[in-house]
Amino acid sequence: MKGQILVIEDDRVLNGLVTNHLSHLGFDATTALSWEAASHYLDSNEPKLIIMDVRLPDANGVELLPQLAAERPVILLTAYGSVKDAVEAMKAGATEYLVKPLTLDELELVVERVLAHANLQLDHQFCKARLESRSDHFMVGTGSKLKQVRQLIDAVAPNEISVLIQGESGVGKELVAQAIHECSHRSKRNFVAVDCCTLQEKLFESEVFGHERGAFTDASRQKKGLIEGAEGGTLFLDEIGETETTIQAKLLRVLETGTFRRVGGTKDLKANVRIVAATNRDLEQLAHNGGFRNDLYYRLAGFVIDVPPLRRRREDIPTLVNHFIQNHDFSRRISKRVASSAMRMLTAYDWPGNIRELKNVVERSIILSGDAPAIREQHLAFCASQLRETPSFALSFDREPTLSEIEKQYLGMLLDRYSGHRSQVASILGISERSVYRMVEKYGYRQAEPAE
Repeated sequence: MKGQILVIEDDRVLNGLVTNHLSHLGFDATTALSWEAASHYLDSNEPKLIIMDVRLPDANGVELLPQLAAERPVILLTAYGSVKDAVEAMKAGATEYLVKPLTLDELELVVERVLAHANLQLDHQFCKARLESRSDHFMVGTGSKLKQVRQLIDAVAPNEISVLIQGESGVGKELVAQAIHECSHRSKRNFVAVDCCTLQEKLFESEVFGHERGAFTDASRQKKGLIEGAEGGTLFLDEIGETETTIQAKLLRVLETGTFRRVGGTKDLKANVRIVAATNRDLEQLAHNGGFRNDLYYRLAGFVIDVPPLRRRREDIPTLVNHFIQNHDFSRRISKRVASSAMRMLTAYDWPGNIRELKNVVERSIILSGDAPAIREQHLAFCASQLRETPSFALSFDREPTLSEIEKQYLGMLLDRYSGHRSQVASILGISERSVYRMVEKYGYRQAEPAE
């Protein structure tokens, strides 16, 4: 089915003619002979399009337009065609205006055009983010570890099964998810990423599921969530291990029933999305210890892809380094190469921040090397300091500090030493990345997280 269409027309013959033709075109067309019947239908359904007579036995179509057109396109039908009526209808929110008697060819053309425009509007808000996020950093390389990941992507992409991507922060889990999407039959629709780490419970619900008008204090209008934005495509849940239990229950419902509800809503809406999740934690162990729902874990782990850290695919480091150099704006003016001693240093380093860290180091070295044709050891300042320095800390206070003051200063020193990488700080502190995020917010280190 192409989608639901509600036809509100009191003329039984015309209504039957229109709904039958739409059904023949592949739409799920429903008949309503009055506003009362239509209102009852809308209480439990959400059609993609409404075709409505301007004069109903129990309502005025133009007066109903503002509330209906706010949520979906409306085509208005009338036997009283005039420029004045058309202008009034369009001002009230009608997407199109057709005058009776209408031909089925004209109806078909208008319906297809209106729905195409509605889909375009729905896709538009995600297009820029999708283009900006597309990258092939992770897929650069010819090592055996990368080949294994590529094979898994090729195997699972054509299927509808949920995928769980596991790996350390910065290894390219989102890029793997994008590759799965691009190789699937959903590739022409949106790839929508959700950062589960940074969204609080209520904000997560509103962003992912959407909300109805009046659902909470600031909800002055209906908002469609990211699930609807990803319709027909892929919803990527990054760091799903950081979600709250209540959110996990709602995500489980989406996976089990293929439906969801907006915050404050009563309608079950279809979730035509493929869910791909990622985590840098041991989700199986987390579920075993009660920190994550077992049933959700087993739903997500239908197919698992383990993404290796960069230290386990060192053979790809030179290729990645050259890739970053060739695609850097500065390098377009000056031809750059990496001295063999510097490349040995880059290859020997363990890269706790993985590919993200490597990219940052390479870009910094390009700038530090200036007009010189070669990047040398002295240009790898960040990398070199990490290799040669032994971590040590000295907390200093002019009085006996409170526990909160010690925590704040220690957190600040860790964030400074590890350039704001929350995953590394979380590993050292023995807490979750979400907890580090909360501490960062609590103590005002708002600029600590490095740019992607």
